[in-house]
Amino acid sequence: MSSPTLSSAVVLDRLTFRWSDGSTALDAVSGAFGTGRTGLVGRNGSGKSTLLRLIAGDLAPTSGRITATGDVAYLPQRLTLDTHARVAELLGVARALDAVRAIAAGDVDPDRFDEVGDDWDVEARAAAALAEAGLDPSFLDRTVGELSGGEAVLVAIAGIRARRAPITLLDEPTNNLDREARARLGEMVQSWRGTLVVVSHDVALLELMDDTAELYGHELSVFGGPYSAWRAWLDAEQDAARQAEKDAKQAFKKEKRQRIEAELKLATRSQMAKKAAEEKRVPKIIANGRKMAAQVSAGRLRTEVAEKEGAARSALDEAGRRIRDEATMKIELPDPGVSRARRIATIGDAERSWTIQGPERVALIGRNGVGKTTLLRRLVTGPHDGPAPDHAAGADAGPEYPFAGADAEPGYPAGRADAGPGYPTGAEHNAGESAPAEAGSPVIAQDLLRCVAHTDRIGYLPQRIDGLDEHATVVQNVAARAPEIPDKELRNRLARFLIRGAAVDREVGSLSGGERFRVALATLLLADPAPHLVVLDEPTNNLDLDTVDQVVQALRAYRGAVLIVSHDDAFLRRLDLDLTLELDADGMLTEIDLGA
Repeated sequence: MSSPTLSSAVVLDRLTFRWSDGSTALDAVSGAFGTGRTGLVGRNGSGKSTLLRLIAGDLAPTSGRITATGDVAYLPQRLTLDTHARVAELLGVARALDAVRAIAAGDVDPDRFDEVGDDWDVEARAAAALAEAGLDPSFLDRTVGELSGGEAVLVAIAGIRARRAPITLLDEPTNNLDREARARLGEMVQSWRGTLVVVSHDVALLELMDDTAELYGHELSVFGGPYSAWRAWLDAEQDAARQAEKDAKQAFKKEKRQRIEAELKLATRSQMAKKAAEEKRVPKIIANGRKMAAQVSAGRLRTEVAEKEGAARSALDEAGRRIRDEATMKIELPDPGVSRARRIATIGDAERSWTIQGPERVALIGRNGVGKTTLLRRLVTGPHDGPAPDHAAGADAGPEYPFAGADAEPGYPAGRADAGPGYPTGAEHNAGESAPAEAGSPVIAQDLLRCVAHTDRIGYLPQRIDGLDEHATVVQNVAARAPEIPDKELRNRLARFLIRGAAVDREVGSLSGGERFRVALATLLLADPAPHLVVLDEPTNNLDLDTVDQVVQALRAYRGAVLIVSHDDAFLRRLDLDLTLELDADGMLTEIDLGA
């Protein structure tokens, strides 16, 4: 393994943390993070977010110690903000900024000068921080509620940079960021001063790290190099471990066989000696001497072969311990029985419309704040034949927005890019693209987007999985949506999602983002009958890379239609999409090719 950064900024000494229900998140973890940039990886539920919260002081250890060389700034995975607060407050410059402006307007109160201190260029510095994040300086006087989720994350990161804390922790910072925002974040990371620890499933971001740390089996290991180098080392190490186990099995079989052969040989000698004694072919005194010598020899041989067999068994056990548990989530989407001729949904703008037909996979992309989540919610809550569609984890899809065709379905013909008139629609605001608040988001340009579902069997997994009961257990949450399934069967089904044993009875509030996703997905897949259309909004947020692989395999094998919003181009390319639509700020849809 390559050597990590030598100088340590954060040191963990037998760090242990247990939740209030007694479940253990971290158990005697020791290790250190260097002074450079470190990407922290690990499977969902391994304790990555919990570890960051402990280092940040958001949680207190059950036992053990954390030593940090300076102040710690922390961006949590689930960013909760006061939607009425100004962006200047999020940047941490509001008091100094207000004081400078008041003095410039003629206020001579000494308290104002105390608030400014030496920070007379605060507005210029704040504007520069916003510009570095790709945001206009005018954002300073906006409220957080006016920002999209991606913009809020960028402002929060800009504020952390402006405070210049010696140690910074970022938990899944690329969630909700569009491709341009991700590129800006990458530039900020490359020029980051001080210690930076980033939890992420974004491979492009992890490639910018100096070191890669992994939390696995309550052990923290640090590799000197970016994610790709660590992955190559781990794959090679696991290949070597599997070969070592194979060789150890052969060696163990050989020693076991030799022991059995030795036992047979000793038994044969014993029988021959006994027979000779009975037939009195040798004097008794000589027979007794030979018997004693044989017993000593047999004991020595048994000890020797037993030691060799034991050593071979130990080598086999040691080789087996090097091989990782490859347990992965087994996502089996039910067959909804959708024919290729079946119309599922129609999506359009003022000029054109596209029909999702049969088991097609369609992606909707676009910059933060253009209204992708709103379009999904329109589709899910809008007119369709039959009862309301399923919403995973009981998440509220929002109010039933007025839109074209609410009273009479236009009846778009099946096919691609059908021309159609621009139906007038009611006023509607963007739901925030996972912003901290639903209100105050920009209005979709001219509000000319149109969508109609041609089925009532829609399974919806929203971007913000916040419809779960935080104080109820996992099994209680899922049982509330599937009361007809017996408890034992429900637990068996949850085990397919790697939610088993004590984890089934944990409170949802103690789960990681990836674990919450698995609970919500399990709820969605328990629907009966199976959905004709599965709608997913940023499904890879918070997921470890192994789980992303499982989601890809499941969606590619699904025989129903899929409509998915994602900023993760690498993920989308793996889905073999039938159609990709890009939504722009003017409310127009364009069919594009993501490329190979």
